[in-house]
Amino acid sequence: MERWKGRVALVTGASVGIGAAVAKALVQHGMKVVGCARSVDKIEKLAAECVSSGFSGTLIPYKCDLSVEEEILSMFSSIKSLHRGVDVCINNAGLAHVAPLLNGKTSAWRNMIDVNVLALSVCTREAYQSMKERNIDDGHIIHLNSLSGHRVVHSADSHFYTATKYAVTALTEGLRQELRDAKSHIRTTCISPGLVETEFGFRFYSGNPGRAAAIYEGIKCLQADDVASAVLYALSAPPHVQIGDIQMRPVEQVF
Repeated sequence: MERWKGRVALVTGASVGIGAAVAKALVQHGMKVVGCARSVDKIEKLAAECVSSGFSGTLIPYKCDLSVEEEILSMFSSIKSLHRGVDVCINNAGLAHVAPLLNGKTSAWRNMIDVNVLALSVCTREAYQSMKERNIDDGHIIHLNSLSGHRVVHSADSHFYTATKYAVTALTEGLRQELRDAKSHIRTTCISPGLVETEFGFRFYSGNPGRAAAIYEGIKCLQADDVASAVLYALSAPPHVQIGDIQMRPVEQVF
């Protein structure tokens, strides 16, 4: 991670869970991290904790609704003005709604596409353009995917969410091919965790929090820091090594 010291990373969905853990890990390794979310109170608190812990990097909170393209573009413009640009883009933000294919709400489907697919794609495009205009040829774009991007669990609640994660799998490989065709050495990685003990399940089953609690208590789950370690592993690989996809799950997880 030594070569990343002082360089700029964008982490989307940095207020809680995996995003917060990734932002903290990058700051700990000396990076200047722009952490964005719709609400920045928790990011501001995390930034203060990083300072009090004496980490060599910096966490900069940024308020952004990723479902609104204009806000994403404004964020990248601000990063360019204040920090020159992005060297690492961690597309972590994602969400799920209980919205089966046979009777789900269109608004829920659209929200998942807007955040899980379109926002990721817009951030990827803008991050690449930021690197290209500064002749950054060793940048890295990481998509926080899911095992749901690789298999379909027999649960109608998550089928549309799963479709968005399959899209992330395809987008990562497509991005790798386009970067290669452009003769770029910018790398792209897809990290696909299984069950991680965060607030994600409670948001998904917001109408039935007991169900989320039961899922997390059923096995020893991955922790957000475990996923952050995978991000560091991908970033730490030698420049000629492309870590395409890291699939990780709790030992006790069935699917």
